[in-house]
Amino acid sequence: MAEAGWTAGEWAGANQMFDNGSAKTSLAKSCGCDSSKSMSLTTASQGVYPIAPTPFLADGSVDWTSLAKLMEHYRKIGSDGVTVLGMMGEAPKLEPEESLEIVKRTAAIMKGLPVVVGISAPGFAAMRKLAQESMAAGAAGVMIAPPNTLRTDDQIIGYYAQAVEAIGRDIPFVIQDYPLLLNVVMTAGVIRRIVMDNPSCVMLKAEDWPGLEKITALRNFQKDGSLRELSIMVANGGLFLDFEMERGADGSNTGYAFPEMLIGVVKLMQAGKRDAAHDLFDAHLPLLRYEQQPGVGLAVRKYVLMKRGIIASEAQRKPGAVLSPTARSEVDYLLGRLAKHDPLAAI
Repeated sequence: MAEAGWTAGEWAGANQMFDNGSAKTSLAKSCGCDSSKSMSLTTASQGVYPIAPTPFLADGSVDWTSLAKLMEHYRKIGSDGVTVLGMMGEAPKLEPEESLEIVKRTAAIMKGLPVVVGISAPGFAAMRKLAQESMAAGAAGVMIAPPNTLRTDDQIIGYYAQAVEAIGRDIPFVIQDYPLLLNVVMTAGVIRRIVMDNPSCVMLKAEDWPGLEKITALRNFQKDGSLRELSIMVANGGLFLDFEMERGADGSNTGYAFPEMLIGVVKLMQAGKRDAAHDLFDAHLPLLRYEQQPGVGLAVRKYVLMKRGIIASEAQRKPGAVLSPTARSEVDYLLGRLAKHDPLAAI
Protein backbone atom coordinates (compact mmCIF):
# COMPACT_ATOMS: atom_id res chain seq x y z
CA MET A 1 0.00 0.00 0.00
CA ALA A 2 2.99 2.23 -0.56
CA GLU A 3 1.42 4.12 -3.43
CA ALA A 4 0.09 6.82 -1.09
CA GLY A 5 3.17 7.08 1.08
CA TRP A 6 2.79 4.20 3.57
CA THR A 7 5.99 2.38 2.63
CA ALA A 8 7.23 -1.00 3.77
CA GLY A 9 9.76 0.80 5.91
CA GLU A 10 7.06 2.84 7.62
CA TRP A 11 5.05 -0.33 8.31
CA ALA A 12 8.13 -1.90 9.87
CA GLY A 13 8.86 1.24 11.88
CA ALA A 14 5.31 1.47 13.20
CA ASN A 15 5.27 -2.17 14.20
CA GLN A 16 8.68 -1.81 15.85
CA MET A 17 7.16 0.89 18.02
CA PHE A 18 4.27 -1.38 18.93
CA ASP A 19 6.58 -4.30 19.65
CA ASN A 20 9.10 -2.56 21.85
CA GLY A 21 6.70 -0.27 23.68
CA SER A 22 8.78 2.86 23.31
CA ALA A 23 6.76 6.05 23.08
CA LYS A 24 9.71 7.85 21.54
CA THR A 25 10.60 5.62 18.62
CA SER A 26 9.66 5.44 14.96
CA LEU A 27 6.11 6.59 14.38
CA ALA A 28 5.81 8.46 17.67
CA LYS A 29 8.92 10.47 16.83
CA SER A 30 7.73 11.21 13.32
CA CYS A 31 4.42 12.45 14.71
CA GLY A 32 6.13 14.73 17.22
CA CYS A 33 3.82 13.35 19.93
CA ASP A 34 4.46 14.17 23.58
CA SER A 35 4.88 10.97 25.54
CA SER A 36 4.28 12.58 28.93
CA LYS A 37 1.25 11.10 30.64
CA SER A 38 -1.18 12.30 33.26
CA MET A 39 -3.87 10.51 35.23
CA SER A 40 -6.27 13.42 34.95
CA LEU A 41 -9.27 13.17 32.65
CA THR A 42 -9.76 16.67 31.29
CA THR A 43 -11.27 18.54 28.38
CA ALA A 44 -7.80 18.43 26.79
CA SER A 45 -7.60 14.61 26.85
CA GLN A 46 -6.69 13.08 23.52
CA GLY A 47 -5.16 10.00 21.92
CA VAL A 48 -6.45 6.44 22.19
CA TYR A 49 -8.27 4.96 25.18
CA PRO A 50 -9.06 1.36 24.20
CA ILE A 51 -12.30 -0.11 25.49
CA ALA A 52 -11.10 -3.19 27.34
CA PRO A 53 -13.00 -6.46 27.06
CA THR A 54 -13.28 -8.43 30.28
CA PRO A 55 -11.39 -11.74 29.92
CA PHE A 56 -13.15 -14.82 31.25
CA LEU A 57 -12.14 -18.42 31.71
CA ALA A 58 -14.19 -21.23 30.19
CA ASP A 59 -16.08 -21.64 33.48
CA GLY A 60 -17.23 -18.00 33.38
CA SER A 61 -14.91 -16.71 36.11
CA VAL A 62 -12.86 -13.56 35.52
CA ASP A 63 -9.43 -14.37 34.11
CA TRP A 64 -7.30 -12.06 36.24
CA THR A 65 -4.06 -13.18 34.61
CA SER A 66 -5.34 -12.28 31.15
CA LEU A 67 -6.69 -8.98 32.45
CA ALA A 68 -3.22 -8.05 33.64
CA LYS A 69 -1.68 -9.15 30.34
CA LEU A 70 -4.24 -7.12 28.37
CA MET A 71 -3.54 -3.97 30.36
CA GLU A 72 0.20 -4.47 30.03
CA HIS A 73 -0.30 -4.76 26.27
CA TYR A 74 -2.21 -1.47 26.19
CA ARG A 75 0.68 0.21 28.02
CA LYS A 76 3.28 -1.40 25.76
CA ILE A 77 1.73 -0.18 22.51
CA GLY A 78 1.40 3.42 23.69
CA SER A 79 -2.24 3.78 24.71
CA ASP A 80 -3.02 7.15 26.28
CA GLY A 81 -5.51 5.64 28.73
CA VAL A 82 -8.07 2.86 28.94
CA THR A 83 -11.79 2.42 29.57
CA VAL A 84 -13.10 -0.54 31.57
CA LEU A 85 -16.61 -1.80 32.28
CA GLY A 86 -17.94 -0.47 29.00
CA MET A 87 -20.68 -2.17 27.02
CA MET A 88 -18.14 -4.39 25.26
CA GLY A 89 -16.65 -5.18 28.66
CA GLU A 90 -19.75 -7.21 29.60
CA ALA A 91 -20.23 -4.97 32.63
CA PRO A 92 -23.88 -5.95 33.27
CA LYS A 93 -22.76 -9.58 33.73
CA LEU A 94 -20.34 -8.74 36.55
CA GLU A 95 -20.91 -8.78 40.28
CA PRO A 96 -20.27 -5.42 41.99
CA GLU A 97 -17.22 -6.85 43.75
CA GLU A 98 -15.80 -8.06 40.45
CA SER A 99 -16.33 -4.68 38.83
CA LEU A 100 -14.47 -2.85 41.57
CA GLU A 101 -11.65 -5.41 41.53
CA ILE A 102 -11.22 -4.87 37.78
CA VAL A 103 -10.94 -1.13 38.40
CA LYS A 104 -8.40 -1.59 41.19
CA ARG A 105 -6.20 -3.95 39.18
CA THR A 106 -6.41 -1.83 36.05
CA ALA A 107 -5.52 1.36 37.91
CA ALA A 108 -2.52 -0.36 39.48
CA ILE A 109 -1.18 -1.62 36.15
CA MET A 110 -1.99 1.55 34.20
CA LYS A 111 -0.58 3.80 36.92
CA GLY A 112 0.19 7.19 35.41
CA LEU A 113 -2.42 6.78 32.65
CA PRO A 114 -6.10 7.73 32.93
CA VAL A 115 -8.56 4.93 33.63
CA VAL A 116 -12.19 5.65 32.72
CA VAL A 117 -14.88 3.49 34.30
CA GLY A 118 -18.28 2.78 32.80
CA ILE A 119 -20.80 3.21 35.61
CA SER A 120 -24.10 3.09 33.71
CA ALA A 121 -26.79 1.31 35.70
CA PRO A 122 -30.59 1.32 36.05
CA GLY A 123 -30.44 3.27 39.29
CA PHE A 124 -28.34 6.09 40.72
CA ALA A 125 -27.45 4.24 43.94
CA ALA A 126 -25.36 1.67 42.09
CA MET A 127 -23.83 4.38 39.90
CA ARG A 128 -22.89 6.48 42.92
CA LYS A 129 -21.27 3.57 44.72
CA LEU A 130 -19.20 2.41 41.73
CA ALA A 131 -18.22 5.98 40.78
CA GLN A 132 -17.00 6.90 44.23
CA GLU A 133 -15.24 3.60 44.86
CA SER A 134 -13.60 3.73 41.43
CA MET A 135 -12.27 7.24 41.99
CA ALA A 136 -10.92 6.16 45.38
CA ALA A 137 -9.20 3.25 43.63
CA GLY A 138 -7.39 5.55 41.22
CA ALA A 139 -9.76 6.06 38.29
CA ALA A 140 -9.54 9.34 36.37
CA GLY A 141 -13.23 9.66 35.53
CA VAL A 142 -16.43 7.81 34.73
CA MET A 143 -18.59 7.24 31.67
CA ILE A 144 -22.38 7.57 31.74
CA ALA A 145 -24.75 6.26 29.06
CA PRO A 146 -28.41 7.36 29.07
CA PRO A 147 -31.04 4.69 29.81
CA ASN A 148 -33.09 3.62 26.79
CA THR A 149 -36.28 4.96 28.36
CA LEU A 150 -35.41 8.59 27.58
CA ARG A 151 -37.19 10.10 24.58
CA THR A 152 -37.35 13.90 24.77
CA ASP A 153 -34.53 16.44 24.91
CA ASP A 154 -35.68 17.61 28.35
CA GLN A 155 -35.64 14.03 29.67
CA ILE A 156 -32.08 13.50 28.46
CA ILE A 157 -30.82 16.80 29.86
CA GLY A 158 -32.63 16.17 33.15
CA TYR A 159 -31.20 12.68 33.45
CA TYR A 160 -27.61 13.87 33.22
CA ALA A 161 -28.29 16.62 35.74
CA GLN A 162 -29.61 14.02 38.20
CA ALA A 163 -26.74 11.64 37.47
CA VAL A 164 -24.17 14.33 38.22
CA GLU A 165 -25.96 15.24 41.43
CA ALA A 166 -25.96 11.57 42.44
CA ILE A 167 -22.31 10.72 41.80
CA GLY A 168 -20.88 14.06 42.88
CA ARG A 169 -20.07 17.19 40.93
CA ASP A 170 -16.34 16.73 41.50
CA ILE A 171 -16.09 13.54 39.42
CA PRO A 172 -15.13 14.10 35.75
CA PHE A 173 -17.53 12.30 33.44
CA VAL A 174 -17.92 11.26 29.84
CA ILE A 175 -21.20 11.40 27.90
CA GLN A 176 -21.73 8.22 25.91
CA ASP A 177 -23.74 9.02 22.78
CA TYR A 178 -24.62 5.65 21.24
CA PRO A 179 -28.12 5.85 19.72
CA LEU A 180 -27.71 2.71 17.61
CA LEU A 181 -27.66 0.55 20.73
CA LEU A 182 -29.30 2.73 23.36
CA ASN A 183 -32.11 4.13 21.19
CA VAL A 184 -31.58 7.55 22.74
CA VAL A 185 -31.05 10.31 20.18
CA MET A 186 -29.00 13.27 21.37
CA THR A 187 -28.73 16.19 18.99
CA ALA A 188 -25.64 18.35 18.97
CA GLY A 189 -27.73 20.99 20.74
CA VAL A 190 -28.67 18.60 23.54
CA ILE A 191 -25.04 17.60 24.02
CA ARG A 192 -24.09 21.28 24.16
CA ARG A 193 -26.69 21.87 26.86
CA ILE A 194 -25.46 18.93 28.97
CA VAL A 195 -21.87 20.12 28.68
CA MET A 196 -22.69 23.73 29.50
CA ASP A 197 -24.97 22.78 32.42
CA ASN A 198 -22.45 20.41 34.01
CA PRO A 199 -18.86 21.65 34.48
CA SER A 200 -17.73 18.14 35.41
CA CYS A 201 -18.47 16.94 31.87
CA VAL A 202 -15.06 16.77 30.19
CA MET A 203 -15.49 14.36 27.29
CA LEU A 204 -17.95 13.08 24.72
CA LYS A 205 -17.75 9.51 23.52
CA ALA A 206 -19.22 10.05 20.06
CA GLU A 207 -20.63 6.96 18.40
CA ASP A 208 -23.64 8.16 16.50
CA TRP A 209 -24.02 6.74 13.03
CA PRO A 210 -23.77 8.79 10.90
CA GLY A 211 -21.96 11.09 13.27
CA LEU A 212 -19.51 13.11 11.19
CA GLU A 213 -21.83 16.10 10.90
CA LYS A 214 -22.45 16.03 14.64
CA ILE A 215 -18.72 16.35 15.31
CA THR A 216 -18.56 19.29 12.92
CA ALA A 217 -21.59 20.91 14.56
CA LEU A 218 -20.03 20.65 18.01
CA ARG A 219 -16.73 22.10 16.83
CA ASN A 220 -18.64 24.94 15.15
CA PHE A 221 -20.40 25.63 18.48
CA GLN A 222 -16.96 26.04 20.00
CA LYS A 223 -15.93 28.42 17.24
CA ASP A 224 -18.95 30.65 17.83
CA GLY A 225 -18.40 30.59 21.58
CA SER A 226 -21.59 28.74 22.53
CA LEU A 227 -19.76 25.59 23.69
CA ARG A 228 -16.78 25.41 26.01
CA GLU A 229 -13.76 23.20 25.49
CA LEU A 230 -14.64 19.50 25.24
CA SER A 231 -12.66 16.40 24.41
CA ILE A 232 -14.37 14.40 21.65
CA MET A 233 -13.33 10.78 21.44
CA VAL A 234 -14.93 8.57 18.80
CA ALA A 235 -16.01 4.95 18.84
CA ASN A 236 -18.18 2.67 16.65
CA GLY A 237 -15.37 0.13 16.70
CA GLY A 238 -13.19 2.62 14.83
CA LEU A 239 -15.25 2.18 11.68
CA PHE A 240 -15.17 5.89 10.78
CA LEU A 241 -12.00 6.90 12.61
CA ASP A 242 -10.21 8.14 9.51
CA PHE A 243 -12.72 10.87 8.69
CA GLU A 244 -13.75 11.48 12.30
CA MET A 245 -10.21 12.65 12.99
CA GLU A 246 -10.46 15.01 10.02
CA ARG A 247 -13.71 16.41 11.42
CA GLY A 248 -12.04 17.38 14.67
CA ALA A 249 -12.06 14.32 16.94
CA ASP A 250 -9.36 14.24 19.60
CA GLY A 251 -8.85 10.51 19.37
CA SER A 252 -10.45 7.12 19.76
CA ASN A 253 -12.29 5.54 22.70
CA THR A 254 -13.30 2.20 21.29
CA GLY A 255 -12.27 -1.42 21.00
CA TYR A 256 -10.70 -3.38 18.16
CA ALA A 257 -8.59 -6.51 18.11
CA PHE A 258 -5.65 -4.42 16.85
CA PRO A 259 -5.66 -1.24 18.96
CA GLU A 260 -2.25 -0.56 17.44
CA MET A 261 -4.06 0.48 14.27
CA LEU A 262 -6.20 2.98 16.16
CA ILE A 263 -3.09 4.46 17.75
CA GLY A 264 -1.30 4.62 14.41
CA VAL A 265 -4.17 6.36 12.62
CA VAL A 266 -4.59 8.94 15.38
CA LYS A 267 -0.86 9.72 15.52
CA LEU A 268 -0.55 9.97 11.75
CA MET A 269 -3.57 12.27 11.51
CA GLN A 270 -2.19 14.45 14.29
CA ALA A 271 1.08 14.63 12.33
CA GLY A 272 -0.75 15.71 9.17
CA LYS A 273 0.07 12.47 7.32
CA ARG A 274 -3.37 12.01 5.81
CA ASP A 275 -2.60 9.46 3.08
CA ALA A 276 -0.49 7.30 5.37
CA ALA A 277 -3.27 7.32 7.98
CA HIS A 278 -5.85 6.25 5.42
CA ASP A 279 -3.55 3.53 4.10
CA LEU A 280 -3.16 2.05 7.57
CA PHE A 281 -6.90 2.32 8.19
CA ASP A 282 -7.81 0.79 4.82
CA ALA A 283 -5.60 -2.24 5.40
CA HIS A 284 -7.59 -3.09 8.55
CA LEU A 285 -11.02 -2.13 7.23
CA PRO A 286 -12.21 -5.63 6.13
CA LEU A 287 -11.49 -7.11 9.57
CA LEU A 288 -12.82 -3.98 11.27
CA ARG A 289 -16.08 -4.34 9.34
CA TYR A 290 -16.36 -8.04 10.19
CA GLU A 291 -15.82 -7.30 13.87
CA GLN A 292 -18.55 -4.65 13.79
CA GLN A 293 -21.36 -7.17 13.25
CA PRO A 294 -24.07 -6.66 15.88
CA GLY A 295 -24.34 -9.52 18.33
CA VAL A 296 -21.13 -11.28 17.30
CA GLY A 297 -18.57 -8.46 17.29
CA LEU A 298 -17.24 -9.13 20.79
CA ALA A 299 -16.84 -12.82 19.95
CA VAL A 300 -14.73 -11.87 16.93
CA ARG A 301 -12.62 -9.45 18.95
CA LYS A 302 -11.96 -11.95 21.72
CA TYR A 303 -11.13 -14.68 19.22
CA VAL A 304 -8.47 -12.52 17.59
CA LEU A 305 -7.08 -11.32 20.93
CA MET A 306 -6.81 -14.98 21.95
CA LYS A 307 -5.01 -15.86 18.71
CA ARG A 308 -2.64 -12.96 19.35
CA GLY A 309 -1.84 -14.45 22.76
CA ILE A 310 -3.09 -11.40 24.65
CA ILE A 311 -5.91 -13.23 26.44
CA ALA A 312 -6.10 -16.95 27.17
CA SER A 313 -9.69 -17.61 26.13
CA GLU A 314 -12.32 -16.21 23.81
CA ALA A 315 -15.01 -17.05 26.40
CA GLN A 316 -17.79 -14.64 27.21
CA ARG A 317 -19.82 -14.85 30.39
CA LYS A 318 -23.20 -16.30 29.52
CA PRO A 319 -25.31 -15.27 27.77
CA GLY A 320 -22.84 -14.62 24.99
CA ALA A 321 -22.25 -15.33 21.32
CA VAL A 322 -20.00 -18.16 20.15
CA LEU A 323 -18.31 -18.13 16.76
CA SER A 324 -19.14 -21.00 14.46
CA PRO A 325 -16.31 -22.94 12.77
CA THR A 326 -17.22 -21.16 9.53
CA ALA A 327 -16.96 -17.74 11.17
CA ARG A 328 -13.58 -18.63 12.65
CA SER A 329 -12.30 -19.65 9.23
CA GLU A 330 -13.53 -16.37 7.77
CA VAL A 331 -11.71 -14.39 10.46
CA ASP A 332 -8.57 -16.45 9.85
CA TYR A 333 -8.83 -15.66 6.14
CA LEU A 334 -9.12 -11.94 6.87
CA LEU A 335 -6.12 -12.12 9.18
CA GLY A 336 -4.11 -13.77 6.44
CA ARG A 337 -4.99 -11.01 4.00
CA LEU A 338 -4.23 -8.31 6.58
CA ALA A 339 -0.85 -9.89 7.29
CA LYS A 340 0.21 -9.04 3.72
CA HIS A 341 0.12 -5.38 4.75
CA ASP A 342 0.56 -5.43 8.54
CA PRO A 343 2.90 -8.01 10.12
CA LEU A 344 1.00 -7.77 13.40
CA ALA A 345 -1.73 -9.94 11.82
CA ALA A 346 0.67 -12.79 11.01
CA ILE A 347 -0.62 -14.99 13.82
